[in-house]
Amino acid sequence: MTSPRVEIDLGKIRANARYLIRRLFARGISVTGVTKAVCGHPDIAEAMLDGGVAGLADARIKNVVRMRKAGITCPISMIRAPMVSEMEDVIQYCDASYNTEMDTILKLGAAAKQQSTSHDVILMVEMGDMREGILPEDLTDFATRVTATPGVALKGIAANFACMSDLAPMDGDMVRLSRLAAEVERGCGPFVELVSGGGSANLPWALGESSSERVNNLRLGEAILLGTDPVTGHPISGLHTDAFALFAEVIETRFKPISLSTRSIAPEVGRLKSVRNNDLRARTILAVGQQDTNASGLTFPSGVLFIGATSDHTVVDTAKSTVPVGSEMKMGMTYSALMRAMSAPDVAKVVHGKQKMNGSGKEREAYPFLTLV
Repeated sequence: MTSPRVEIDLGKIRANARYLIRRLFARGISVTGVTKAVCGHPDIAEAMLDGGVAGLADARIKNVVRMRKAGITCPISMIRAPMVSEMEDVIQYCDASYNTEMDTILKLGAAAKQQSTSHDVILMVEMGDMREGILPEDLTDFATRVTATPGVALKGIAANFACMSDLAPMDGDMVRLSRLAAEVERGCGPFVELVSGGGSANLPWALGESSSERVNNLRLGEAILLGTDPVTGHPISGLHTDAFALFAEVIETRFKPISLSTRSIAPEVGRLKSVRNNDLRARTILAVGQQDTNASGLTFPSGVLFIGATSDHTVVDTAKSTVPVGSEMKMGMTYSALMRAMSAPDVAKVVHGKQKMNGSGKEREAYPFLTLV
């Protein structure tokens, strides 16, 4: 089989989505499945939908177009603020977008009018992550301007947590976001339908005992795909953490000293002398590198230690055991490693557990309260 490759277990992705949605259903919280880490892979998007997500979200329009061309018709949101250069495509392929700039929203409205449609706008609020967001004190005035803009409709508000700062949200953050929704309603009239509290980093709060307040949506990528908490990296109870695996072929394996220094014994001539450490260890080279994935984000089989990586090679220590050349090593991936591997053209993607949705397969689960975004 082609190597390197990512093998994808759609059944585990489906199960993760279903588990989270059932847990959050009891809290009145819907789930938007985020597909940006998998480049909008249609089979993975379908697995999220099979698991019951209310809609999908991505940060790149080409990923959205990929899903649409594959026949995915559910609501899809542009989760990153649209670029001016992609306005027409955002209106054509996305039902909603997350925004922070009035100039962008005005252009979205103009593009929507040209296409004889209306586009939903969700306003991102700066809640301390210090990435994108409108300052809370400016939100109501900003929302009022949005409601007066032809071609767009104010859908809701949202916040980011633990993207730049690595700080998980607290109960008070969700209370504050809920109060901001009420302030917007008092200030400009329209009901704030969607209050999206963040992403996978919010799950400890969302699955806890605190009131969900007005927060009725989470945007989940890492938790569904990898079953891990973005802040701690720890597995989330009840979820599969092995839906993705990276396979790479062994291209060299031999015993080498722990260190091999070179010292010049005649600098004017440039001759070198090797000084060996006599403690030999089995060192293995894999045909995958930084061009293919984030090598430092790989997890290796028991007894295998990561040494380092270059653009095309990953070097591991296998102690006293050599690994046959031509064999493969299976590795787990963090979110950053997955994201790079899924976008790498030289890494094959192999899916397992695809369901037919033409009436012969299992019907998707329906959660009637879920807000479509």
